[in-house]
Amino acid sequence: MLKFLQHKYALSPKGAKDMVKAFGACFVFYLSLMFPVGLLYYLVGDLLNGTALGGRTAFYTTGIICCLVLIFFTCYIQYKATFFSTYVESGVRRISLAERLRKLPLSFFGRKDLSDLTSTIMSDCATLETASSHWIPELIGSMLSTLLVAIGLFCFDWRMALAALWVLPVSFAVVIFSSRFMHTVQMKQMGYKMDCADGIQECLESVRDLKANNAENQYMAGLDKKIKAVEKYTIVTELFNALFNGSARMILKLGIATTALVGSILLANGSLNILTFFMFLLVVSRMYDPMMASLDNLSAIIATNIQSERMNEILEHPMQTGSETLTNKGCDIKFDHVGFAYHKDEPILRDVSFTAKQGQVTALIGPSGSGKTTVSRLIARFWDITKGKITVGGMDISTIDPETLLSLYSIVFQDVTLFNNTIMENIRIGRKDATDAEVIHAAKLAHCDEFAKKLPNSWNSQIGENGCELSGGERQRISLARAFLKNAPIILLDEATASLDVENETMIQESLSRLIQNKTVIIIAHRMRTVAGADHIVVLNDGVVAQQGNPNILMQQEGIYRKMSHLQMQAQKWKMA
Repeated sequence: MLKFLQHKYALSPKGAKDMVKAFGACFVFYLSLMFPVGLLYYLVGDLLNGTALGGRTAFYTTGIICCLVLIFFTCYIQYKATFFSTYVESGVRRISLAERLRKLPLSFFGRKDLSDLTSTIMSDCATLETASSHWIPELIGSMLSTLLVAIGLFCFDWRMALAALWVLPVSFAVVIFSSRFMHTVQMKQMGYKMDCADGIQECLESVRDLKANNAENQYMAGLDKKIKAVEKYTIVTELFNALFNGSARMILKLGIATTALVGSILLANGSLNILTFFMFLLVVSRMYDPMMASLDNLSAIIATNIQSERMNEILEHPMQTGSETLTNKGCDIKFDHVGFAYHKDEPILRDVSFTAKQGQVTALIGPSGSGKTTVSRLIARFWDITKGKITVGGMDISTIDPETLLSLYSIVFQDVTLFNNTIMENIRIGRKDATDAEVIHAAKLAHCDEFAKKLPNSWNSQIGENGCELSGGERQRISLARAFLKNAPIILLDEATASLDVENETMIQESLSRLIQNKTVIIIAHRMRTVAGADHIVVLNDGVVAQQGNPNILMQQEGIYRKMSHLQMQAQKWKMA
């Protein structure tokens, strides 16, 4: 049962146990609400029998007080078991999602939109939080208490019990049988919501380009259609939900009529006494109210299947795992007949073999789409290869935990990601325990001091969301400063100087020459002058190694390297007529 609850509602083991406790707490609470009915039953019996109430005042007074205390106490237990436990579990669920996302391969994120993941972490978590605190425990608790009351009713009179209870399985069956249809409708609704969220996010991210091309009106017209589609399908979903739920509620209401009708017939025939008839009317009027709420809860719980599926898609996705102990001897990187595809039957790399030696600079070049960036991602195990083997110092990287493996790397990406924080803290990401002096030293190596000293608060200046207060070259220098600060034995530079002008690129290259001593360095670049000083060049084309060797030797050979060099030399001579 605990395993079922864990999977069904994306719970932790403790969360599943707490949910079971919540079932029990709700059961006891709803059962306690029947005690006043029992007390009233005895009171009416005394009145019908002509028993003097004066002598039983203490009994009824004590009974009322006990009922109030019992209801208060069970209500407190229910509140604590449902709401308090749910809030704790909600925090655990979000942390579990974050931890899981941290260990998932980047291939997972390649199939997911950012807005989709954000919706799962925020909106879906909130929906399941409400389900765990309001819907699920109350449904199970009310059903268990109703089952116990139903057994008691059958003990009194099976005919009246059938008249009162036949509507329960029928009304619940209406809601349950609608679940498959409602699931299809709600999946479509979720699809429209995700399209709308993607459109809004894309609009915010590309507003500069939209304005530059006078495309705002055209784009907003398309976005308006997506918003209206969400509105329309939400109304459709609510309409069908109301249709099934309303039908079930109407059937449930018939229970009062059949109880009164059957009771009247039995009373007229003399086969039922007035006290039992009164008791059944009292019980059903009290029992149907929580049952109506349970029908709504059941419908809402069925709707959470989509959120649970989306959550479990993350929580149950295979993680990249491995040993947390590094066994490499040195830092030579070797590709041995490596193949890789982002999508099945669409190989990016087919048969790549080369060695990047420690103490040397290895450059990866080739036409766009040849797989250069893919190689760097495979080295860092952002993705796992489909065939072959990649080793670092003889250590198979597929057997090493990704976070442990990344301790060997300093990586500078072409697309820089910065945080809405100070220059100092953005650089400190390279090594969180670094002192201010160490951070500033790394920043100066990357020539960040040139623009930092011009800012109002120098190193403590806020740089805005993703460094929006800085130029592209300044953002790239902060990224390089992180690599300087980390000072790892393997350095991966993916177009690391692409955003720099010639003067700054020259200064950075001088700093890099000090950083890369006795390290394994892999550079990805399009500009031939960037890789001219490399010790070893690997030319990729169509998923294979087309050429490799020393730059001077490659220039003497007919091939891609020589052709690219000549084309760039011609491009440098180009000028506007």
